[in-house]
Amino acid sequence: MSSSPLSKKRRLSGTETKTGSHCSSSNSVRTDLSHTPANGMAKNGNDAEIDEGLYSRQLYVLGHDAMKRMQNSNVLISGMRGLGVEIAKNVILGGVRSVTVHDQGVAEWRDLSSQFYLREEDLGKNRAEVSQPRLAELNNYVPVTAYTGALNEDYLTKFQVVVLTNSTLDEQQQVGELCHGKGIKLIIADTRGLFGQLFCDFGEEMIVYDTNGEQPLSAMISMITKDKQGVVTCLDEARHGFESGDYVTFTEIQGMTELNGCQPVEIKVLGPYTFSICDTAGFTDYVRGGIVSQVKMPKKISFKSLSSSMAEPEFLMTDFAKFDRPGQLHVGFQAIHAFQKKHNNLPAPWCQTDGDELLTLAKEVNSAQTGSAKVEQLDEALMKKLSYVAAGDLAPVNAFIGGLAAQEVMKACTGKFMPIMQWLYFDALECLAEEEGVTLTKEECRNCRYDGQIAVFGTKLQDMLAKQRYFLVGAGAIGCELLKNFAMIGLASGEGEVIVTDMDTIEKSNLNRQFLFRPSDVTKMKSDTAAAAVKQMNPSIRITGHQNRVGPDTERIYDDDFFESLDGVANALDNVDARMYMDRRCVYYRKPLLESGTLGTKGNVQVVIPFLTESYSSSQDPPEKSIPICTLKNFPNAIEHTLQWARDEFEGLFKQPPENAMQYLTDPKFMERTLKLPGAQPMEVLEAVYKSLITDCPHSWADCVAWARNHWQCQYSNNIRQLLHNFPPDQLTSSGAPFWSGPKRCPHPLEFSTSNVSLHLLSCIALRELHMDYIMAAANLFAQTYSLPCSTDRAAVVKILQEVKVPVFTPRSGVKIHVSDQELQNSNSSVDDSRLEELKTRLPSSESFQFKLNPIDFEKDDDTNFHMDFIVAASNLRAENYDIPPTDRHKSKLIAGKIIPAIATTTAAVVGLVCLELIKIVQGHKKLESYKNGFMNLALPFFAFSEPIAAPRHKYYEIDWSLWDRFEVTGLQASGEEMTLRQFLDYFKNEHKLEITMLSQGVSMLYSFFMPAAKLKERLELPMTEIVTKVSKKKLGKHVKALVFELCCNDLSDEDVEVPYVRYTIR
Repeated sequence: MSSSPLSKKRRLSGTETKTGSHCSSSNSVRTDLSHTPANGMAKNGNDAEIDEGLYSRQLYVLGHDAMKRMQNSNVLISGMRGLGVEIAKNVILGGVRSVTVHDQGVAEWRDLSSQFYLREEDLGKNRAEVSQPRLAELNNYVPVTAYTGALNEDYLTKFQVVVLTNSTLDEQQQVGELCHGKGIKLIIADTRGLFGQLFCDFGEEMIVYDTNGEQPLSAMISMITKDKQGVVTCLDEARHGFESGDYVTFTEIQGMTELNGCQPVEIKVLGPYTFSICDTAGFTDYVRGGIVSQVKMPKKISFKSLSSSMAEPEFLMTDFAKFDRPGQLHVGFQAIHAFQKKHNNLPAPWCQTDGDELLTLAKEVNSAQTGSAKVEQLDEALMKKLSYVAAGDLAPVNAFIGGLAAQEVMKACTGKFMPIMQWLYFDALECLAEEEGVTLTKEECRNCRYDGQIAVFGTKLQDMLAKQRYFLVGAGAIGCELLKNFAMIGLASGEGEVIVTDMDTIEKSNLNRQFLFRPSDVTKMKSDTAAAAVKQMNPSIRITGHQNRVGPDTERIYDDDFFESLDGVANALDNVDARMYMDRRCVYYRKPLLESGTLGTKGNVQVVIPFLTESYSSSQDPPEKSIPICTLKNFPNAIEHTLQWARDEFEGLFKQPPENAMQYLTDPKFMERTLKLPGAQPMEVLEAVYKSLITDCPHSWADCVAWARNHWQCQYSNNIRQLLHNFPPDQLTSSGAPFWSGPKRCPHPLEFSTSNVSLHLLSCIALRELHMDYIMAAANLFAQTYSLPCSTDRAAVVKILQEVKVPVFTPRSGVKIHVSDQELQNSNSSVDDSRLEELKTRLPSSESFQFKLNPIDFEKDDDTNFHMDFIVAASNLRAENYDIPPTDRHKSKLIAGKIIPAIATTTAAVVGLVCLELIKIVQGHKKLESYKNGFMNLALPFFAFSEPIAAPRHKYYEIDWSLWDRFEVTGLQASGEEMTLRQFLDYFKNEHKLEITMLSQGVSMLYSFFMPAAKLKERLELPMTEIVTKVSKKKLGKHVKALVFELCCNDLSDEDVEVPYVRYTIR
């Protein structure tokens, strides 16, 4: 259930051959074919272009410039235990120039609890050498090398970024000084059981090109004053969103033209619609119009070396509820290093003696501090807990810290986003037992793959994890990461089972972050492939793959028996509707739900616990702001408007008309249904069917070209001329203001040319003949809907166009064009009954129409299908009509395809947090404060954790209830007869002192106090299930064990009271 469809046929060689689309090879990677791997992927380097088919979702996060900078960076990652391999995996997926993995140690049992590329047969072998070939499979653009020698100066200077994991403090300091002196960017990452540490040193002068990754804002101007500090007022349609200190530039101002194209100006925000700029006193008077646009300014930042920063640390908070924790852990981690140096091993798990010694060492470390690193009072309990779990190695903690560390590598390579300044500490102590003072007995290692986890939680949790039965919904990016963590922690590795469902197949654009898949897996089912991949990581996991969409249609499969057998559900979905459906199912079956999502560098985690927290559906984001219809139809002012218009064109030309025409030809009830539609809809639908079957019906390729040419004329010339006839360029409003001002841009009609090259367009578009692009795409799509042969021969199309007769157009008076959506709603569209009758009689019978029409579903990621060709051409032509700056194919695809930007780093970090919550659920944590909902933005970077919101409480009489409560009613009585409606109403009156005023099931109203007497009399004596089937007109499936009824009730004082729903058991 991925949000990233396939770039199915993106060409990767540098050779030009004709494909289905004239421009489908425009993004090919030019590379020496002798070095191209068998799957067609080339290596990174200066001369390689970016493979948009593979990196498309990440490109929407980082941008092309940052990606190119990343492709020139060689990265060394030292330490191939669980944390190191996690960082390496994310960095390789990201697409740096090369990755070298370094380790001088051999695989041990404790590594297997989180190092997903080590197997039991690898024990005793060098970790880097074993991991290298498995990591190399992740991205054929990134060469991966294993190195087992010493990290000396000669070797380190080959790299732009060095990452140290599993290293001693002496090694960190030695490498840290060398890197700082040589301008090599350094990241140190470490995890100790439930604790994590991250340090960054990117040199004394680093330039950050974009601190937050947000799209630059723009706003339309209504006024600029002439003043020492000129005040800019924006149109009050929307707040400008700027902050003081932002830089802006101006375009399209009439009057005060000195500001147009000026150097970026710093602003001071005065209010939601106003801000001040430079001295405008000497400028010409402002007349009207103008657009102000935010400019991202490079920012210089400076880092201290490791030794300086250890003494005077700067901390990034991860959890504001643990405000003093970073300072404590800064000392604690140094104490761990001191213990390790002294004993040549870590403190033993849950060993009191070692805990006492670590505390003593921590006190010594603290007293030796001279700078701000010294803490006033050491948290002794915290130091002991650090000692007890330090030998642990947990996959979820490695996933979280590893995701963050990999994002810092990308920042170091690209200057994109704000780095961590300079220390980050994290802990998840809430995962331990809730009772205060509980300590485990000193655990002996089992010599098993879970030793790193047993060191923290003991064997009892391990046995509980093995028995879990979990339902994972989705096997996309989050799904793959969840499955990897499930395999590592041993979920369902005994009597339990993981059931994963996803109806999607693997597509090329998935490979950039859905790391369980390989190029050879493209077109295979996600769920089965992912299940097989994690079986390789841990052969003990019991996992079953399904290919079902979750929803009412699959409730026969995911029925009462299925859900009742589960221990919990994890969502890995890409849409709100499916999330809300699963949330409702979990509330009904009272199962824990792990919910998470990502959007670029942003991620969130929500845990839903029965009888404790609110559910996912309890709070919702506000709906997305839609574009007004009149703005789309006649008054666009931004490229987003023209792209949405182009998408609507696509649906209105190539999907809806053939769909309606086929329904007319095949469905006998189509006409009856259509005539019942409100307003002018019957006329619109039948006119479209008539056009599809009679007036526009082509019989040859030449007919399709002629249709495309005439449609071009209609949309980009005739309609604009009609609009300008109704509202001339000098038109004034009733108040005397120019009609074409503010958000209304005055358009101009286009003249068709077969050799059009618009100099106004971006360079990548200027190379294309935009008018011909439109004709080629529209004609081919139109031909496809009628199963006619297509063509990509542009020269032949030019010849056909010379023969096309385009009717002369004269604007007409009396044509109504609505200026606002309010005006549109208030207009009474009268239906011409005689025309409706004429259409009914003139439409052909299904017998007389021999060929099939094919509705086309929009698919953004196939560059040979003409879909995006049409969208880009249609949108940019309309942008040219209205003098809106056009956009390239890449951005057009993002907006028109509603693509969700995504990157592997965020996904890994989010899923790490999800699996920490899973560990709490399996242990049976009962306190609300034990659980953590989380939000992060790795670009800023920013982290926020909070305890989940408690389920809201309601009351009727003295009975307290929440969304997790319900009335349980057994339909079958002792006599074997089912309860009638009368008995149901009486049951609530007698047992609960509630008078039911309305009763519904789904969308069916079963009973209401205002029901006609005859209907009520009939229903009162009917069994409940009979009423349900009668009203809903649907039979109850054999899988249905219970029904859900919603009630409106009055109490004894005749007051309306809110009550829970009813679970009415019928089997």
